[in-house]
Amino acid sequence: MADTVLYEVSDGLATITLNRPEAMNAMNIETKVAFREAAQAAAADDSVRAILLTAAGDRAFCVGQDLKEHIGGLMAAREAGSGGGVMSTVQEHYNPIVRALTGTAKPVVAAVNGVAAGAGFGFALAADYRIVADTAAFNTSFAGVALTADSGISWTLPRVVGPSRAADLLLFPRSITAQEAYDLGIANRIVPSADLAAEAVKVARELAEGPTLAYAALKESLAYGLTHSLEETLEKEDELQTRAGSSEDHVIAVQAFVNKEKPKYLGR
Repeated sequence: MADTVLYEVSDGLATITLNRPEAMNAMNIETKVAFREAAQAAAADDSVRAILLTAAGDRAFCVGQDLKEHIGGLMAAREAGSGGGVMSTVQEHYNPIVRALTGTAKPVVAAVNGVAAGAGFGFALAADYRIVADTAAFNTSFAGVALTADSGISWTLPRVVGPSRAADLLLFPRSITAQEAYDLGIANRIVPSADLAAEAVKVARELAEGPTLAYAALKESLAYGLTHSLEETLEKEDELQTRAGSSEDHVIAVQAFVNKEKPKYLGR
């Protein structure tokens, strides 16, 4: 894995760090490949019970596509008569990254330290929980460079802020402050910039030590309920609750409650 993305697993927590701070963690090909590999590895690793997505530096979480690299490929493709070929990065890189983050049964936390723009905004929205520095900002950016949405943002953003606000943010890209992001539901928690790293690890570690199967069922239930009727969702809740109720962690939780102790979950 390239050093533009760092990957570490410790005590059930996988940490993925975008590591191009000098380029505001922009996505060049090397970074996209490494990010894809890290996200897929974390999703597939049975020892991982939670995923933390972070970024190096204090200016940006990720500003999306590296346009300096992109323009070279775009011009070469146009000269070769295949102008759209350079956009295969969506299928090859962005889609697999978002599928890995949204499709995993494990809770995913994004620690947004600075600007999250374009695909960077999409990656943050692919997480289940976003902890945002008070100096952070969000921008859809796509229309500003004559592009449509990618990185799943046309699916995730309307589900977070509603279709009308999503259309506004996509059609008229602008910088959204951390406070506005919180008000819109994009940020789950705002913390001082200096406290972001510690707070993000604390939250992610709590999830890694929690009832893993229950979290997986909650993620599945929330996703299902968005696209199904109430009656169908009630049936899904029954199915998932039966599964969660059969877990070792449920027994541990009930025993701990009765004994007035803190439960120590096994993740099964």
